[in-house]
Amino acid sequence: MKDWKKALIVPSMSIRNSIVTIDTSALQIAMVVDENNRLLGTVTDGDIRRGILKGLSLDDPVQHIMNVAPTTARACDGRETVLALMKNKSLHHIPVLDDDGRVVGLEVLDELIQGQQQNNPVVLMAGGLGRRLQPLTNECPKPLLKVGGKPILEIILENFIEQGFNRFYIAVNYKAEMIESYFGNGSRWGVTLSYIREHERMGTAGALSLLPGGLTQPLIVMNGDLLTRINFRQLLSFHAEHRAQATMCVRDYDFQIPYGVVKIEKHRLTGIEEKPVHHCFVSAGIYVLQPDIVSLIPHSTYFDMPDLFAEMIRQKKESAVFPIREYWLDIGRMDDFERAVGEYERHF
Repeated sequence: MKDWKKALIVPSMSIRNSIVTIDTSALQIAMVVDENNRLLGTVTDGDIRRGILKGLSLDDPVQHIMNVAPTTARACDGRETVLALMKNKSLHHIPVLDDDGRVVGLEVLDELIQGQQQNNPVVLMAGGLGRRLQPLTNECPKPLLKVGGKPILEIILENFIEQGFNRFYIAVNYKAEMIESYFGNGSRWGVTLSYIREHERMGTAGALSLLPGGLTQPLIVMNGDLLTRINFRQLLSFHAEHRAQATMCVRDYDFQIPYGVVKIEKHRLTGIEEKPVHHCFVSAGIYVLQPDIVSLIPHSTYFDMPDLFAEMIRQKKESAVFPIREYWLDIGRMDDFERAVGEYERHF
């Protein structure tokens, strides 16, 4: 059992330092307390990501993002009571308080159901041509290019396996036989692995229409040319917490206009901003989808993920965005590949 006392912080601590606490305690939560250890609020990974989306600085005090009315348990509550509460409210952590509101423990779902596998299906999109990495991809599909002595797709697969996932689909097209020969049925890794075979290129979402029926749990979809260290369980928790039908992972992106931008009112010049920097969020190529959302994808047709989310917006279906704050790299160009080779040891 992990030491819950390492997750105690004060309200004046910066968001940046609360991230350190959450990560180093390995509990994925921080409990904000006063000088007498009375609970003032909690901070989870989701709270931090929502703060990022609101534009808060990581140097702001954590009290700006904490949940001031968290669900709690009493010290006398039994395991089944706590598990039922977690299930009912889609929670992974519940602070345990005494009669005076002081923190005396922390119940963690993963510890209560230790050893349970994560049965959500994972779909890895590995059918691209990799034109921007030619000539490396002339004889080898991009997902099999090696970083740190391993194919990119194997690094992705093992990252999921470390987090308890065991059901995989790989969408293949370009040099599919090489990918299928390398990974087989997944038995070498102790997982179940099947293939979605695109006989023609179907875009970043079209292959999902070829998934077998009967899926009942949210599925994770990820491009097969990404390296990241995000916690996929946290992603699923965020998705469930917001009752989303689809969640898109996003990344910060800043770009600078290389000119002075003029402000105009009718014919009058009202100001000049020299080379302004613009901030936005961009898609990170990782998604969570409820099984019924897959039915929105036309069968055996070229269809991209932006098309799917646009259709969801049109139908007023709930979608969410999950900002990535961990390591993430899209290996799309030669300099990205060289960067991945150089950074592999540090992050994997």
